[in-house]
Amino acid sequence: MKQYWLAVLLVIVFGRVGAAQSVRTDTATLSLQEALTRAFTQSEEIRLARNQVELADAEVSSVRAGALPQINGNLGYTRTFESQFSGGDTFQIPDSLQFTPDSMASIQDRLRYLEQNADIAGLGGLGTLFGNLPFGQPNAYTASLSGSQLLFSGGRVGAALRAARAFRESARFQLQEQQADVELSVRTAYYRALFSQELERISAAAVEQAERFLAQERLREKSGAASELDVLRAEVALANLRPQLVASRNSAEFATLELKRLINVPATQPLQLTTPLTAPTAEAMREVADSMVNLEQRAAVQAAERNVRMREMGVKIARGSFLPDITFSAVYGRLGYPVDPFNWTGVTWRTDWSATIAMRIPIFDGLRRNAQLDQAQTNLSNSRLQLAQLRENVQVQYQQAVGERRRAQEVITARQQTVAQAQRVYDLTVLRYDRGLATQLEVSDARLALLQARTNLAQALSDFYVAEATVVRALGGSAITTGAR
Repeated sequence: MKQYWLAVLLVIVFGRVGAAQSVRTDTATLSLQEALTRAFTQSEEIRLARNQVELADAEVSSVRAGALPQINGNLGYTRTFESQFSGGDTFQIPDSLQFTPDSMASIQDRLRYLEQNADIAGLGGLGTLFGNLPFGQPNAYTASLSGSQLLFSGGRVGAALRAARAFRESARFQLQEQQADVELSVRTAYYRALFSQELERISAAAVEQAERFLAQERLREKSGAASELDVLRAEVALANLRPQLVASRNSAEFATLELKRLINVPATQPLQLTTPLTAPTAEAMREVADSMVNLEQRAAVQAAERNVRMREMGVKIARGSFLPDITFSAVYGRLGYPVDPFNWTGVTWRTDWSATIAMRIPIFDGLRRNAQLDQAQTNLSNSRLQLAQLRENVQVQYQQAVGERRRAQEVITARQQTVAQAQRVYDLTVLRYDRGLATQLEVSDARLALLQARTNLAQALSDFYVAEATVVRALGGSAITTGAR
């Protein structure tokens, strides 16, 4: 029994180890372009914006339907069990009032009968006159075709259609804005993750240098060239670097998790970023031309302008409510009254055809139309003010992005030179220490200076690419189309 449970335990342990190894080896590679593509196809924000565009298309179709003819068909059967025409006593003409001339009598007798009964001659046709009318018929079939066309509505339908089209254009521009926001977020997260991973590599390299230096000091101690104090100092320097490595490793994990969240990658999925954090070329670092005029082409500004247009149409619709409506309508129908509801043999179908032109004139509605007009005018004023504020904010955003890019560009140039100098100082300090011309403290200071210089350069590179993406975002374009990384 114990052997059985031991076998089960081994299966579970080795199964977990195998699963862990499969997770570790199943590392996904991801370039910046692939991250953007994944975000565009799986981002909930972009999906919502696309749904808004589809909703706007449906709104345009709905408003357009109000200006088109409305045609409807109707088929009906009515079974009358009892009506006011079939109840009560039946009207009977007395025998004394019956008009029944004898067609076989002589001409003189017939003329005499007509002269004597001329007053009641019309009563005989009453039965046949009302006998075939539709009132109270037990079975009635109706087939009709009706249509209507709005002829005049005070411009409300046309204004509503133009407002719906402006709403559709605004939704499409909002989709572009959302795509640009997602792109900026993904680029920022990607570069921050690259920076954190680079910082982890720099810290790991510094720890490796400190470990090699500690190993050398221990060898020197054994050979009598170094004291125990020198070894202790090397150990302290190495111990001070290890927390930085742990902190940079945690920062890299957090930055990668944020990138995974934006592109909908499972948090447990190992991810390897393939786009390197390298220094930009001289062409990429050239000064950005003044593109303030292009700010008017930004999707947010275009969407706000469409919103102003919608509000203008809203004012026109409110004013049009004071004008009358003119509508043309026509109905064509066929009616039949069979004795048997399932036998139409011998049924006479009657035609019912009519056309109407109607005018509805608004007179008084408790000042509701006046309130709606005031509300529409206020909304128009607010949308114009919001457009002006948006233009100012876009200009400020652009200027800030250009300034940040310029600062990052200058920092990169300075940091590249600093890294080269710090590497040279460290190499010379280690060489001087090997020859006994420098102290261990000088080596530690040179190592920390090199670590800081590399960190600053990586930070400057990340800031430059983020600022470059922000400049493109402020102009309303896409870094994909502009050729930026």
